[in-house]
Formats: sequence, C-alpha cells, structure tokens
Amino acid sequence: MKNKEEIKILKNKSIIKFEGKDFLGEVGIDGRIFKALTYARISVGVISQQAVENGISVLVNESDSENAVNCLIDEFENERKSGKVNQIYSINNVSVLGFKANDFNRILSELGRNNVFPLILNQVSAENRINLVVTSTQDEKAKNIIEAEIFARPKIVHLAIIGHGKVGSTLIEQVLQKSNDIRNRKKLDLKIVAVANSRKIAFNKSGFNKSWEDDVLVAEEKSSVDSLIQFSQIHQLENLIVVDNTASTDFVKNYSRLAENGFDLVSSNKIFNTLPILEYRDFRHILAKRNKKYLYETNVGAGLPLIDTIKLLHLSGENITRIKGVFSGSLSYIFNNFSVRDEKFSTILKEAMEKGFTEPDPREDLSGNDVARKLLILARELDLSNEFSDIKIENLITDDLSKLNKDEFIKNLAHLDEHFDAVKKNQKEDHVLRFVGDLHGDLQQEKGELDVKLISVPANSALGQLKGSDSIFEIYTESYGENPLVIMGAGAGAKVTARGVFGDILRLSENK
Repeated sequence: MKNKEEIKILKNKSIIKFEGKDFLGEVGIDGRIFKALTYARISVGVISQQAVENGISVLVNESDSENAVNCLIDEFENERKSGKVNQIYSINNVSVLGFKANDFNRILSELGRNNVFPLILNQVSAENRINLVVTSTQDEKAKNIIEAEIFARPKIVHLAIIGHGKVGSTLIEQVLQKSNDIRNRKKLDLKIVAVANSRKIAFNKSGFNKSWEDDVLVAEEKSSVDSLIQFSQIHQLENLIVVDNTASTDFVKNYSRLAENGFDLVSSNKIFNTLPILEYRDFRHILAKRNKKYLYETNVGAGLPLIDTIKLLHLSGENITRIKGVFSGSLSYIFNNFSVRDEKFSTILKEAMEKGFTEPDPREDLSGNDVARKLLILARELDLSNEFSDIKIENLITDDLSKLNKDEFIKNLAHLDEHFDAVKKNQKEDHVLRFVGDLHGDLQQEKGELDVKLISVPANSALGQLKGSDSIFEIYTESYGENPLVIMGAGAGAKVTARGVFGDILRLSENK
C-alpha cells in the first residue's frame, strides 16, 4: 500500500463561479468576496483562481448556493453594471474528493481516460495533498479510480460482451475461469457486467458468475446501446470495454458512440475495418480525440500475432512489399482435406461446418468475401486507402446457389461437387489446391493490388504443406529480401478466436 490515508469524499456541494474581466488582480476583490460570504454566514471550502485572473471559484454547501450567489450579486452591483463582472452563478450537485498521492499525474491521466475531468483542482505540493471537485454523477467512479492507483488495489475492468454465440460464450467461460488468477497475478479484476445478443441484454453490476446463461435466459430488457451506456453512467463504472463477438453489420455503427461515451473496444467482428475508408478514418480520429483504444487482433489469423507484427514492422519504417497466404482457417481446412482425400467437396464442407470452422452461412467463406475483408484489413494497416471494391475476388459459389436462402443452400451443397472434382483433376501432378489472399504491387503508393483466388501449388511448397485448419501468412519486406517472414498456426475455431479476444482484453486492461 503506497498511502494508507483514507480518501475523503464530501457530497452535496456547489461551486460559486465569479467571472469578470482583468480585475481580480486589483487589491481588495478577494477580500470583498469572502467578506460578503462571511456576513451571510456561508462557509467557504476549496478556492480556485483562474490563471489569467478573470475568474474565481469557491465551494459552498449546496443548501447555501442560492444565498451565496445573491449576496455576491448585491456586493458587486456597481461592477456588474459597468461590465467588470460578467457572471456570478452556481454549479450544483458536485462532490469533493480529498487525498494524498505521490504520482498525481498518473491519477489525472486515469481519470481523463475514464471521462472524469475535475471542475476544480487544488493541490498543496508540499504535502502531496489534492482536492478534486467532480460532478456527483462521477464521484464514486473517481473514488474507485483514485483508490486503485494510490492503494495499489486490483483495477476493476468492466466488460460488456456483445454476442454470446460460439466465440462469445467461450470467451465468457474463459474469463470466468481465469479471473481469480488474473486478479492475483495482474492486479486486474475483470467483471462481465453486461451480456447481450441482438434481442436482449442482461446486466449485473457485481459481475456475472458461472450461472450467466440462466441470468441471460430470464433477462427481459431489449438489447440497446442506449441502455448499456445508461447502465454504465448510473452505476459510475470505470474502465469500460465493450467486446463485439458478432458478425453484425448493424452493431458496428455504434462503435463511435461507444467510444465517445467512455468505452474502449475489442472486436472479432471484421465488418468495421472494411467499411468505406472515410468512416474507417473518422472512427480512428474519434478514438484519438477521446483517448480510447480499439483492438482487433483476431480479425485476421484468429489468435495468431499477425496484426501487431505488421503494425510494428510498418511503424518501425520497414518497407513491406507483399503479404500473401491462406488467410481463412475454414477454407484452409476445406482445401487441405479436399486436395488429399478421396471425398466429395460437399462432404468436406459439411465437416468444416460441423467443426465450427465456417461462418454460420458458409457462403461468406466460399464467396471469398471473408478472405477479401482480411486482406483489406492488412492493406489498411499499411496505410493504403484501398476500398473493398478494389479487390479482385474469385467467388466459389455459382450465381444460382448464391440466390438461395441459407437453409436451401445447405440442402444443395452436392451441386458444388462436379465443379470442384474437375478443378482437382485438372491440376499438375503433385499439386494441391489453396485459396489465397495476395496483397502486392507498389505498396508505397496510395493503393495496392489485392487478389483473392483459388490456385494450384506444388505439394512440397510452404503453401502446399499446410495442414488441418492452419493459416499461413508470408510477409515480404525489403530487409528480409526473398525470404519472407512466415507466421503460421491455428487460424480458426471458437476457442482460438476467443483466446485471441481475451488477449486483446488483457492488453487493453493492463494499459488502462
């Protein structure tokens, strides 16, 4: 414990603001203010004077605020008429937090990160004593943040999990299983306070436990971002992270609003990073302005450390010249198996669906759109301004199958067999099929070239030796020459993706 002194909190206070123009340096002004308040038998607390001497703020009990304003208006009647005094007014519903701290700058930074900005700050440097005045709607949140810092208590991180399908439910179980260990080792107290799907949202301020599914089942509140924001404000929750485990094109529209209301974001949803480039950049501007973070390592390569690696290479000035590979764990599994097994394409595809490797509608994978999104995300990490429409995509689904609804499509998977049997037979000897993404061209220009297509490669090549549902990424740079940096490993599956999302949550939490 760095400081054993208690944090004192005084509620039901008001700030009396006294504003004028270049007169507060005059002898006697301060004395007249305090004399008027003293004659009115009003006790004055924290005092703050603006640096340019055109305003002064004093703290009084909320019950005295109206009387304080009136007595100062009477005292400075002549100055108000002459324009020397502009305004005398009160700000009610504020609280004072008094404490000692050795590193106040860090506390101020943590408060700012949580959208808590003191109305008055009074610091006695010699004693390391600080008085902060905040709105009463943020006093408990501010107290929790300050306590975590000066008493070295576990930092509480409040999580809202959006989407509790395979990835979302696996993530919740992982967080609940590891929460005690993380609290002891990392001094982080991860609390899942909201769980939502597209229909309804469940809240628990104390944090859900192992019976979370039962709680969600009986929840009646309609799912909405408004209710999530309101819940966080009413309960003054600090260190907020919203985790998007959906594939929703609608939910990503809330990202900016969530960031503006104090939430950091973690997402396995790839949609936002492939929106038109202006929306992509606008959101990053909001993140920077609000000092919020958005992590999405699982957008490409599930749990593989790909995006961070590319970011570091790019930021360090390494000239990345090409990124190529098998980006989709589902298509990796499908073509790795189809190429070497004597089975129909539809049989292999059903296997991939049953193992949870594909999107709920496997056409999202087979259309090439999923790989294309991943390729575009990587391109934008290199500050290229490509749009989704710039990508040349080979769609593996025929037009007639594309028009069916999801259930009808699944019933007609066998219609794909004849085409893929022919593609397989028409390869050169000792070749296998791989569905690849390829970012190439002059990547120093505004845009690169992006191709997504099915190709035949030698079985003994790096791409040809890929197994199971693994993904492989070959990153070519000027420094590495013809030998690419290769990142390869499990690229699909709920457990792998959830673990990657969990990693992003911990990275965010530790840096909060």
